[in-house]
Amino acid sequence: MGNFKPKIDPALSDFAVSLAKRAGELVMRYYTAPKEIEQKGEIDLVTTADQASEELICSEIREKFSQHGILSEEGSSSQTEADWLWVVDPLDGTTNYAHRYPFFCVSIALQYKGVSQIGVVYEPLRGELFCAVRGQGAMVDGYPIQVSPTDKLSKSFLATGFAYDIRESSCDNLDNFSRFAKSAFAIRRGGSAALDLAYVACGRFDGFWELKLFPWDTAAGILLVEEAGGRTSRFSGDRFSISDRDILATNGRIHQEMMDTLSRSRMPE
Repeated sequence: MGNFKPKIDPALSDFAVSLAKRAGELVMRYYTAPKEIEQKGEIDLVTTADQASEELICSEIREKFSQHGILSEEGSSSQTEADWLWVVDPLDGTTNYAHRYPFFCVSIALQYKGVSQIGVVYEPLRGELFCAVRGQGAMVDGYPIQVSPTDKLSKSFLATGFAYDIRESSCDNLDNFSRFAKSAFAIRRGGSAALDLAYVACGRFDGFWELKLFPWDTAAGILLVEEAGGRTSRFSGDRFSISDRDILATNGRIHQEMMDTLSRSRMPE
């Protein structure tokens, strides 16, 4: 890849924003209606809204950008080795959504050779649209955002999550949660990694960590954090890529303290 930086046509980000909003509007049409819920696993829910949102997003991408690849949560992936790759979570926070817990979003990212260039996270209940373009900063509803100024872990408001296999796996994030519960100001577990990352970007959270995430959970959010002046990495401090299963995202000021705490983490094999 070298030092080549692709020029991002504003039409691409406009398209991603428009698509996220349309998908969000579609998701909201199902929100108060009786839900048809299938089981992807014992506790992994997929709703009609997930599938409808994904169909809308992926069909629009294929129509306008036929040479681009798509990596999407609900199975509509194609050409995933393409240089330009759309990484899509049509409804992040499905369990929340299915139980009418108001914390879910649509997440769309466009990557070039594995690096996010555009990231959009849309929270349809609040109508908040987070957007970042590499090298151009991050915004919410058109206003610039930046990470928080908090500089001590003891003063920090953190977010995390737990994987669906928490009942079976010994790598369950509970060890980290316990340590941070005693060293940070407070922790929340919202149930949508994409929104947690967006909230780090706009300063609502000071830091976020999680294990066993998937590319569609993080591809948009990591760009939001970085463009808002924050830092993302693996627990070790190594550069994070969306194929990695452990992520640390912070305002940058508490990153080392969080890394030190996570150095004792039980990691997935």
